[in-house]
Amino acid sequence: MELSGFFKSKASSAQDEDSAPLLPAGVIGANDSAARLSVIDDFEQAGIGWIWASNHQGKLIYLSNSALNRLELEGSQLLGQSLVDLFETDAENPEQGSERPLKFQLTSRNKLKDLVVRLVPASQNGSRRIWWAISAHPKFDSRGKFEGYRGSAKDVTVEYERKLEDSRLAEYDSLTGLANRHRMTRRLEGTLAAFKSSRRACALMMLDLDRFKQVNDTMGHPAGDELLRQVAERLRSIIGERGEIGRLGGDEFQVILPDLDDRGKLGELANKLIQIVSQPYPIDGKRAIIGTSIGVAIAPYDGLEKDEIVRAADLALYAAKKGGRGAFRFFSADLKDEEEERALLLDDLREALTNDQLELHYQPVVRTKDDMVVGFEALMRWEHEERGFVSPGVFIPAAEESNLINTLGEWALRTACIAATNWPKSVRVAVNVSAVQFANPGLIDIVTNALAQSGLEPERLELELTESVFMGDSETVDNTFRMLKDLGVRLALDDFGTGYSSLSYLRSAPFDKIKVDKSFVDSCTQKDQNSAKIITAIIGLSEALGMETTVEGVEAFDQLELVIEKGARFVQGWIYSKALRIDEIEARMGSGEFKIKPDGPEIYRAERRSVFRRIGVIHDDHRYDAVMRDLSKSGAFIEGLLGVPLDTGLVLDLGAGQLVVCKVTRSQDAQIAVEFETPLVSDGAGGLCTRHRVSPYALAAAGMPLTSLPQGNYPIEQLQQGARTKPQFLQVTSGRVAA
Repeated sequence: MELSGFFKSKASSAQDEDSAPLLPAGVIGANDSAARLSVIDDFEQAGIGWIWASNHQGKLIYLSNSALNRLELEGSQLLGQSLVDLFETDAENPEQGSERPLKFQLTSRNKLKDLVVRLVPASQNGSRRIWWAISAHPKFDSRGKFEGYRGSAKDVTVEYERKLEDSRLAEYDSLTGLANRHRMTRRLEGTLAAFKSSRRACALMMLDLDRFKQVNDTMGHPAGDELLRQVAERLRSIIGERGEIGRLGGDEFQVILPDLDDRGKLGELANKLIQIVSQPYPIDGKRAIIGTSIGVAIAPYDGLEKDEIVRAADLALYAAKKGGRGAFRFFSADLKDEEEERALLLDDLREALTNDQLELHYQPVVRTKDDMVVGFEALMRWEHEERGFVSPGVFIPAAEESNLINTLGEWALRTACIAATNWPKSVRVAVNVSAVQFANPGLIDIVTNALAQSGLEPERLELELTESVFMGDSETVDNTFRMLKDLGVRLALDDFGTGYSSLSYLRSAPFDKIKVDKSFVDSCTQKDQNSAKIITAIIGLSEALGMETTVEGVEAFDQLELVIEKGARFVQGWIYSKALRIDEIEARMGSGEFKIKPDGPEIYRAERRSVFRRIGVIHDDHRYDAVMRDLSKSGAFIEGLLGVPLDTGLVLDLGAGQLVVCKVTRSQDAQIAVEFETPLVSDGAGGLCTRHRVSPYALAAAGMPLTSLPQGNYPIEQLQQGARTKPQFLQVTSGRVAA
């Protein structure tokens, strides 16, 4: 292509030479077009830079031949094409991301200076991306009409790729390839700022790996690094394009999920993450097993700024860990500083252990064919003078993290063995042993001493283990199993079928019993679940391997009949008995035989929850105060309103922005039953919550301040400021409520 058309003067080349200034010999003058063109050609051929031009339509009409040769492209692949189709800026680069789009700059006819762009056709055809730095000035004719750009370009691929790599190293975790803390902080701040102006929601998940420290301690730090890499891959496979994942350091991860505030979907995603992360990890021919806990906070409901949302998600995470791990938890305004709470809990637990304030209660294991008690599972109970009953699901995980679990476990073994010596010899006692206790080198001595001090026959002691004991070094695990069997004690695999079950455990470990987890029993009578088939399979598998099976958590006759039909010979659950104090057991032993007849509801209703909770009931433009006494996913039982007709439409104000549309299905005296238009979802802590909440933006539109939702009810308070109709129902307060 000829370049002369762009650089020759419109005036004739035969201008009067007498009018030109005198120049030294050999110097190229302004009017020496041929010489000037030769210099430009030399410049282009040297590869120092290239020259380009566009027309008024924004199409490339000239590019140095040396550039085309370097790109190994035909001129037709570039010339005549639109600049916005040929070049694109790097949106991922923080420096470039703040620039206006290239199309806007060209349309505005702005001056371009060292703007780095990616050459689209070359990058598509070649094996690597090609980056140019382009500069240009807009060209106008004598009447001010735009004629296009005249500019220069140079290849900056090597320098720019190096810069991108440096930027990537500064923004991404070198071990996992995930975003690092710096990038996640910047992305979260940017997302929240943008979403605040557009009134959009954004969820934040905080993940912490459970038992990761034990992997590092037992398998070494290289194994821990490989495990973190595999965790990152699993997180990517689940989250996909829905959000950005970051590793904040150690075993802490974070996920930003824009435009997601549906707590039903978030709960499903959290459960899936827990399930997948908890599957075994193959590392150097061994298997590592961990779990994860997840805290979830959602902007703008739980905060508007980055620090607010991060703290809310952290508090939810600590609550999930405190509640037993392997679980998720949504933030709620009543969560305390869990780190401080955990430290106080451990101090109280140490004091309780020292002062004999802990007890063991024993839940019977019953033979179904004759209702005979064949064993008891020892369960820890702690009644605190101020805290009241403290769930083992709360204090056991805290004890595991602090190493107090070994002292606690030794006390439980010794106490249970002594208690069992007063029972008939046909009755065994089972004691739970955590993964931390199992990894303790002193476990064998502890079991030996407990048997020796009590005089209990080894075959009457059953140690209940979960699959998490297999997370350690396989050789050490095998040796511990062998020594326990040499002592003569029995081994039971607890919670089989949940989390990360593997048949290889049954092949390699000498278990005497498998326990079917309560989660399968809860749903075994539901037609759309496979739990009954799973129970059948577990029972059949254990029998084929010569093991016993105990089905846990049976509470109703429909469940009992089903598991017996599937082959269950031993059952443990409330339908026979809750855990009993030792004096109750000894009193009921009588002549030495202990039979328990099943007693419970005919049908199991998992969703029913007895509650005592003040709520608001909204009808038309009035809000009434009432008490909710029963709650399920699909409805509730409410006291406090008289004269509510059937089929009346109501809105329940459950607090913290949770409004539930419902219809009255039963009404008697001051009591009504309602059915929800949209079912509630799990809050991750054994309770229920609405999928969505009233946005603070909606409250602001109604005249309330735009801040994070504080604790309390949001009854659309303006209803009481100028109600237009008389109340249709009479609000009453029962004596029990007043008390």
